[in-house]
Amino acid sequence: MSELRTPQSWISRFGQSELPVLAQTIAALDAVRQDIDNVSMPRLADAVMHDPLMTFKVLRYIQQRRSRRQTGDVTTISHSLMMLGIEPFMAHFADQEPLESRLAANPMALKGARSVISRARHAALYARDWAVLRHDIEIDEVTTAALLHDFAELLLWCFAPTTAVEMEDTRRLFQKRSEAVQRETLGFPMIALQLELAHAWQLPDLICQLMDERHALTPRALNVSLAVALARHSAHGWDDAALPDDFAAIGRLIGLSPDGARERILKIAAKAAPACEAYGIPPAITGLVV
Repeated sequence: MSELRTPQSWISRFGQSELPVLAQTIAALDAVRQDIDNVSMPRLADAVMHDPLMTFKVLRYIQQRRSRRQTGDVTTISHSLMMLGIEPFMAHFADQEPLESRLAANPMALKGARSVISRARHAALYARDWAVLRHDIEIDEVTTAALLHDFAELLLWCFAPTTAVEMEDTRRLFQKRSEAVQRETLGFPMIALQLELAHAWQLPDLICQLMDERHALTPRALNVSLAVALARHSAHGWDDAALPDDFAAIGRLIGLSPDGARERILKIAAKAAPACEAYGIPPAITGLVV
């Protein structure tokens, strides 16, 4: 059982080291650097948004640089890059540690971290598709909130790999619910750490609200909540008992029948598969014929 029993104690521990990012993110940024005269903002934003670690770092950095004259938060990666400029961005984020190096001595923890990243990417793509269908006022905000919803869990794999592995083993061996294991080990559910972390590390207030399940009665926050739940339930196969309820709830959100929602979801999962294979985790669609 962990000796750190409050969200604040974990946040303090997480803050002792610089966040790593995926090796593929470093490679993508190096490719941009080699072709910086021709790079576009969408290409750079896409490289960042494939990695929740990098996405978090960029949003946190832009929030810390806010001037007193700036009245609103910068809530998307695209807007952040416009504020920073490509060359200053590349200069600031030039030297980063690969996640794969950080966890090289613990293959199980690396697999766990990659699993969270793969799940987060799927959640972001689902949330984005439904936001488009709903003509959301700012699609990228919903996408980002879904991508970062489980960021605290990812940091646990990065900075407390032994604890994270023990929690996953307990959940799997004793078939316990994740929240029950979190309360037993940490003393609180992961979402409590997620929200404390998001505020303490200065994520935009709107992104925090979209990640907060207490606001899930609003369509935008419900979009995020359902996308995260779907990505979690489908991560190990499409026979999870919770999925029929997910399809029904998603169908109500986007105006489709449960079967229509399922069909649309599987098409998104299939489109996501090639990019998600780079995480070293089988994509959600693996083994399922659409």
